[in-house]
Amino acid sequence: MAERYYQPEIETASPEQIRQWQNERLVKQVHHVWDNVPYYRKKMEEKGLTPDDIQSVDDLHKLPFLSKADLREAYPYGLMGAPLKDCVRIQSTSGTTGKRVVAFYTQADIDLWEDCCARAIVAAGGTNEDVCQVSYGYGLFTGGPGLNGGSHKVGCLTIPTSSGNTERQIMFIRDLSATILCCTPSYAAYIGETMKEMGLTPDEIPLKAGIFGAEAWSEEMRRDIEKTLGIKAYDIYGLTELSGPGVSFECSAQTGMHINEDHFIAEIIDPDTGEVLPDGTEGELVFTAITKKAFPLLRYRTRDICVLNREKCPCGRTHVKMSKPRGRSDDMLIIRGVNVFPSQIETVLLNQGYPANYQIVVDRVNHSDTLDVQVEMTPEMFTDNLGEITRRQKELTDGLRSMLGIGAKVTLVAPKSIVRSEGKAVRVIDKRKI
Repeated sequence: MAERYYQPEIETASPEQIRQWQNERLVKQVHHVWDNVPYYRKKMEEKGLTPDDIQSVDDLHKLPFLSKADLREAYPYGLMGAPLKDCVRIQSTSGTTGKRVVAFYTQADIDLWEDCCARAIVAAGGTNEDVCQVSYGYGLFTGGPGLNGGSHKVGCLTIPTSSGNTERQIMFIRDLSATILCCTPSYAAYIGETMKEMGLTPDEIPLKAGIFGAEAWSEEMRRDIEKTLGIKAYDIYGLTELSGPGVSFECSAQTGMHINEDHFIAEIIDPDTGEVLPDGTEGELVFTAITKKAFPLLRYRTRDICVLNREKCPCGRTHVKMSKPRGRSDDMLIIRGVNVFPSQIETVLLNQGYPANYQIVVDRVNHSDTLDVQVEMTPEMFTDNLGEITRRQKELTDGLRSMLGIGAKVTLVAPKSIVRSEGKAVRVIDKRKI
């Protein structure tokens, strides 16, 4: 099947054209921020910079970074780049620490964001013949509104179910013949698990594709969801701070996510020194929004660890690809001096046939870190044979030791005993008082 694009002239533009758009828009955006965002202007002045110092993308590295700490300090209106009368909406992060991040949008900002989400839906095979069920949360969370708007732009029949009420979700999927499901990967896995319990096989489910994001998930989890729902599962990436989902998205090749480079300039930096690293090197992802007017962030540190890749993609899109984030430089757990990403633990579990329902509990006992991984058994595995449970726990313990390089205590628990999440799954409980 020929690859489809939502905006072919942009998505398949030449690298020279993309670079020209970026140069022009960056220069314009720096002037816009200098004139309208005193908080960032002060940061530029502290570095001895004026807008004239930024002539092209080659000068981007001169600009100061913004971090989540800046967003909290400038809350609520300190980073707003447009007058209140021109702003039509806010969205906010689902974060649990400190003040929430509030992002502002003009109507033009929303239109561009929805274009990005429409590109993602078309890349997953969506057309105006499709029925798209949006089971991300609505309200302040960007997932629901972003994919909802993108689905409208593509012309899909849109079912705005939001998250929760899983049996009703399944009823709509079946009764309205939904073909595309948009939600978090952990919720997709839960919908799949519930369908299986209802005795439904993948060929009785009309879905053909899923667009899943807002939390880290492994390739093993992808295969699991694809098998249970009988679909092709696509990754989508975004941050409330930059607009929401649709900053980048997967194409049919599924070898990384194309960044919408006409709206966002991506850099990879060394998280410790801030030095810009060459393409192909793993480091922290930094984004500059070059078209957003109400909340125009320059050089925003995402804390996501990944790699950029400019190799030619078989799908025909020419925008740079980012790998699935390997973890975050801030939610990476440091346990007994070793860097541990929850995604590594998930990989071991799924490789050994366990579902992606687990919880990691980190504590400190007698000045030493403890790592306890609680893993749900599937109904098929469930047994009260202690010898069998001990053998399985040892297998997982060995698998985790070889993946992480440190010991973890594994506890197998009964099916359905770990609390399910309809939004982002709570995977890590860190009880250490550090």
